[in-house]
Amino acid sequence: MISPLVAVTGASGAVGGRVAARLARTGVPVRLLGRDPSRLPRLAGTTAAPPADYGDGEAMRRALDGAHTLFLVSAHESPDRVMAHTTAVDSALAAGVERIVYVSFLGAAPDATFTFARDHWYTEAHIRMTGARHTFLRDSWYLGGIPGMTGADGVLRGPGGDGRVSAVSHDDIADSASAVLLDESDTHDGATYDLTGPEAFTLAEAAGELSRRTGRAIRYVAETTEEAYASRAHYGAEDWELEGWVTSYEAIAAGELATVSDAVRTLTGRPAQNLATYLQQNPDSYSHLLPGS
Repeated sequence: MISPLVAVTGASGAVGGRVAARLARTGVPVRLLGRDPSRLPRLAGTTAAPPADYGDGEAMRRALDGAHTLFLVSAHESPDRVMAHTTAVDSALAAGVERIVYVSFLGAAPDATFTFARDHWYTEAHIRMTGARHTFLRDSWYLGGIPGMTGADGVLRGPGGDGRVSAVSHDDIADSASAVLLDESDTHDGATYDLTGPEAFTLAEAAGELSRRTGRAIRYVAETTEEAYASRAHYGAEDWELEGWVTSYEAIAAGELATVSDAVRTLTGRPAQNLATYLQQNPDSYSHLLPGS
């Protein structure tokens, strides 16, 4: 029996690329989608779709023609991201896609503190209204973002207060997504899985773990909202993007990212990585923090 074709978006990225590689190893037919096909990974048993941008309905229909399942990684943040997502979803269904597995965000809600999480709620709502088979994977902050957002000066700063975050690794997301995608039964239809790490930690505790790993004093500075905007002003980002950056920390302070779920273990059969294990296995993630770097 020939397995149905799975289309993987964002296949040149951290989540989509990992999912594509995992599916390819199983022999499932996979089509890789991206705006720039030259950046897509070369994986045995996979094919590359023509260039397709989420907001280009006709291009998406061509790229998804013949696919049974769509793994939809959320688009880069933008003021029109929800419109791009809904166009991609509608195009997929017009092309004959029967099932959508969407990468959402923990605590997605129309009034979420983290402004970008609102985009995910509206996207989820649109997918539900189509009536298509669907599964939502709501991932927390990325574990890799913890060292990534720590400056070379050894300071992790933001208005996160004493709130906790249940950050999760890209690998745990990819393993969980692959498990869902490879199960063609109706087990996951209509399900929403919170993909989190095994613990929720404060940013001060994260700085402590980075200190132990790097052998250098890393500290967390709990900014006020005003200080957070001021310390990021030099990036020259647009207002909507700055608001997203700052509110991601404010969501931690508000307790909206403290949820700890066993979904990774349920879907993969193994526990999710914690921060200490992640740092041990990914030394490149904090190389900019090492003494003398």
